Amino acid sequence: MVSKNPILAHRVRHVPAQFSWLDHRLVRERYIDRCTHTAAALYLFLVTVADAAGMSYYGDASIGRRLSMDLATLEAARDNLVRIGLIAWQKPLYQVLSFEEPSAAHRQVLAQPASLADILKKAAAGGAL
Repeated sequence: MVSKNPILAHRVRHVPAQFSWLDHRLVRERYIDRCTHTAAALYLFLVTVADAAGMSYYGDASIGRRLSMDLATLEAARDNLVRIGLIAWQKPLYQVLSFEEPSAAHRQVLAQPASLADILKKAAAGGAL
């Protein structure tokens, strides 16, 4: 039997405080913008089946059947989620991760509304929005 210890213990997910099954930061902090459609489907599946620590040991073959994905598509989706920090994977275990705390600069951007003129100026200068 596989031991179900978190892969990244410092990133064990917690139920978000707001009223939603999924953490609003998935959208608010634009994680979802960096997901392919297949990665978003895999993330939804893993969030649904994971235990309280975010752990799942559904095998790739089983996930592929449930999501109608071939192995190459599943691997690409998994790599996408690992790269953006939503999951950890160590065969055969998946871990849905907590959201990282935003950097101080990102918190400041989120906390301070900007005018459309400021946003357009920053975009025209090549700055990140």
